[in-house]
Amino acid sequence: MLSRILDLVESREQEVHRVLIVEDSKTATAHVQRALELHGIDSRAINTPLSLLQACADYRPHAILMDMYMPFCTGVEATRALRQIAEYQSIPVIYLSGETDIGQQVEALRLGGDQFLTKPANPIILSAVVKTKIDRYREMLRSGRHDGLTGLLNHTAAKEQLEHMLRRALPAGHLTVAMLDIDRFKSINDNYGHPVGDQVIRSLAWLLRGRLRNTDLVGRYGGEEFVVALGGVDAGQAMTLLDRIREDFSRLPHAHGHEALYASFSCGIAALPAYTTGSSLIEAADEALLQAKRDGRNRLVVANRHRPEH
Repeated sequence: MLSRILDLVESREQEVHRVLIVEDSKTATAHVQRALELHGIDSRAINTPLSLLQACADYRPHAILMDMYMPFCTGVEATRALRQIAEYQSIPVIYLSGETDIGQQVEALRLGGDQFLTKPANPIILSAVVKTKIDRYREMLRSGRHDGLTGLLNHTAAKEQLEHMLRRALPAGHLTVAMLDIDRFKSINDNYGHPVGDQVIRSLAWLLRGRLRNTDLVGRYGGEEFVVALGGVDAGQAMTLLDRIREDFSRLPHAHGHEALYASFSCGIAALPAYTTGSSLIEAADEALLQAKRDGRNRLVVANRHRPEH
């Protein structure tokens, strides 16, 4: 039953399509949003490309519908700026403009766009293009940056995201990193089989995604180990939050025939300002995790600063 629920949650997440509209005309924006809504596509609009980066960070769109000509900054200029940021290098940018000159359209695509549609766009074609671009984008991300079992960021992508969060947090902000490891996982695989072990891993991934914010980092670091990074959160706040998740996970039944299997995890925590590099945060959290295992498992330990970073 739990496995079917997890599949349903993941399928519903895949069905969501979020589109950011960058358009200075209120009339055009309303027309586009109505067309997208009719086809089940969620959207948010901004009327100036000057707020594009902040809107992307807040809304986390799967695609961007960009007008070509707006005050202060053109759509092409905004797209070129967006492409300078690693996180947005591949996000689909679809130009929706009254520009009919083929040369200008080709130039816009050459400088970072993925598709060009002229206004007024047919609502059916517009929605089909948006959904197709988003689906291909998701598949590209999933194959290169996401773990196949859980859908979480993989080891490499998680470390990259941590560095990005660290740059935003320094020099005076809060950032807490936690390393989580499912207790006695080898015994679960040996005694119940790998499909049950996979279900336990997916259950923890699902719980973390459901309880943490969209802006938080949740990654599968390897095997049964996960990495979490909480921006704007100190060690004490992280301890409280993650301990609740630990308790909830320990009460979560995992089906095995007619029986219910219960699992737990141990967790190590490290935070700014005691550790100020991504590698030192992960290493300190990992050492605290090992201490949690030594102390009896199913608990959290906060790292203490005790040696120079390297």
